[in-house]
Amino acid sequence: MKPPALPEDSPGRPVRLRDPEPGDLGWIVQRHGALYAAEYGWNQEFEGLVARIVADFAGDHDPYLERVWIAEHEGRPVGSVMCVREEGAPGTARLRLLLVEPAARGLGVGARLVDAVVAFARSVGYRELVLWTNDVLVSARSLYLRAGFTLVTERAHRSYGADLTGQDWRLALREDAPR
Repeated sequence: MKPPALPEDSPGRPVRLRDPEPGDLGWIVQRHGALYAAEYGWNQEFEGLVARIVADFAGDHDPYLERVWIAEHEGRPVGSVMCVREEGAPGTARLRLLLVEPAARGLGVGARLVDAVVAFARSVGYRELVLWTNDVLVSARSLYLRAGFTLVTERAHRSYGADLTGQDWRLALREDAPR
């Protein structure tokens, strides 16, 4: 079975969403490591986590139920996001690794990436979409709120060389989704 098509790109839109090409998965790891170190002071522990997530996807994913999007502007990647199955929770998908390059912020890239995950998850029949983030990622959190996600829990933790507050968010995609 073929996965659903990518969201249509309107004429005149400067950014397009596409499937990953060779080298893009490595780009996701590298950019997460470099940007989060520069913007939040996070250490290589974070880059290692991203590398494991990407490697797990590359090594074993269901192309009908799981997807990666690359946002491209002027021929270069400027953002990414993943939608993967939530282990041990049938009917649940997880939004992972949302990233928008600083130079592309304000172009609507983040909203388009989040919208692509939500639309995809609905189209393949997931009941709910979940994600985990940290409270310092204010711009990403505003995108999740705009898309209809609800903050479920918060927990303080020490990770990536920083004291953080982790957050779990969820979005019901169907009426029969758990509340």
